[in-house]
Amino acid sequence: MIMFWNRREVFMGSDMEKFSQVRSILSGKNIKYQYKAVNSLGSSNRGHSGAFGINTANSFLYYVYVHRKDYLLASELLHR
Repeated sequence: MIMFWNRREVFMGSDMEKFSQVRSILSGKNIKYQYKAVNSLGSSNRGHSGAFGINTANSFLYYVYVHRKDYLLASELLHR
């Protein structure tokens, strides 16, 4: 089980395509992972009403975590 004390971050970014690629690579190698998406604009209402002049395509930060025992393998796979 992946808990906050035994996990390592293998990806952090705002590109949804790269986030999907990371998840696909880890799934393909049967590496368990957790992910988190955080709205970097700070307001939950802005995404619904829009924000003039702000590119909302990159408004989320994506984090992917693996168990620390899988960190080296995951890092090697993702940085090829």
